[in-house]
Amino acid sequence: MSPTLPASKRSVAAVFALNGVLMASLISRIPDLRERLDLDNGALGLLLLAIAAGSVLALPTAGRLIARTSAADVVRAGALVGATGLITCSLGAFVAGSVAIAAVGLFLFGVGSGLWDVAMNVEGAEVERLLARTIMPRFHAGWSFGNIGGAAVGIVMAATGAPVVAHITVVSLLALATVLLVVRDFLPVAPEEHHEDGPPRSAWTEPRTLAIGLMVLTFAIAEGSANDWLSLALIDGYDARHWVGVSGYALFVTAMSIGRLFGPIALDRLGRRVVLWGSAAAVAAGTLVTVLGEWTPLVALGILLWGLGAALGFPVGMSAAADDPRRSAARVSVVSTIGYAAFLTGPPLLGALGDRVGTLDALLVVTVLMAPAAVAVLAAAPSSRRSRRSRPSRVDVS
Repeated sequence: MSPTLPASKRSVAAVFALNGVLMASLISRIPDLRERLDLDNGALGLLLLAIAAGSVLALPTAGRLIARTSAADVVRAGALVGATGLITCSLGAFVAGSVAIAAVGLFLFGVGSGLWDVAMNVEGAEVERLLARTIMPRFHAGWSFGNIGGAAVGIVMAATGAPVVAHITVVSLLALATVLLVVRDFLPVAPEEHHEDGPPRSAWTEPRTLAIGLMVLTFAIAEGSANDWLSLALIDGYDARHWVGVSGYALFVTAMSIGRLFGPIALDRLGRRVVLWGSAAAVAAGTLVTVLGEWTPLVALGILLWGLGAALGFPVGMSAAADDPRRSAARVSVVSTIGYAAFLTGPPLLGALGDRVGTLDALLVVTVLMAPAAVAVLAAAPSSRRSRRSRPSRVDVS
């Protein structure tokens, strides 16, 4: 019997959450990794670049793999490679004491994460299309909740001195087993929908896809800059205590999660363009108030606006890239690659700028970027080729 659409929706939500759990599990033990391998911050940064290198390699190829197999198969492969990478990293660092083996493990984790990310977004976009209502932001909120859960477990493991190898191995194997179980409820494959008549055309040559990628890039910088620099900016710029800086970041994450949970209501009522223009305005106003506000309640309001505004750009970009199911995998792969470039290049560029103008003032770059974001939003309107027809041959919607 074919999976029901509600079951497919639950399955996609689960793989988003599990992806967040694995990422947070690694991040929670990075201080232990640095100490065990006796690395300074610069060397640790270079080691962590192995994750980025693996993701950059995997993201552009994920679309072709999905087209040849299925989103479920690529999620399986990504989870297997990612879990193997995390376990290899932990064994390399804490058993062999080898930076090289740890780097190989992190590279594999990056490859697995890249494959997994594109495939779950492609599947999520297809579930959203069949439901005929917006749900992708809630899948991304699920990733955030999984990240929070994984971090909570990691904090307990670190506080109790639990062995890193045991922690990482158990979490990785449990996540992998769960993924292999739940992806059985992914939508059945309709191979003909991955192809179109005529010679194949690269999604990298499509103006609309590239414009969506630009929009995602700008919103990803808005999100990534807060992840990496908001706490430090509050501490450096306002001479705030450490806990105040962390609280500011927690407020941002909370606001973004709320935006992703309730944003679909606004998207379905007002449409993508109106909501995304509002999002860009909220980010611009929020970052401006955060940097210039000085008065604590005003700065908190700025952070709240920033988080709410940054919530929807990335997930809506994934939906827009997948409007035409026949080329969704290729387009989501391209948009994901462009978007993740922001997470890779944005933090070091903002850091270099912060050395010149100050960490807090450097965040004004985000304000400026909302101008091209607002223009690129024009590309996110539903494609005229988007199909909302029912397809009982693919899925039982009962």
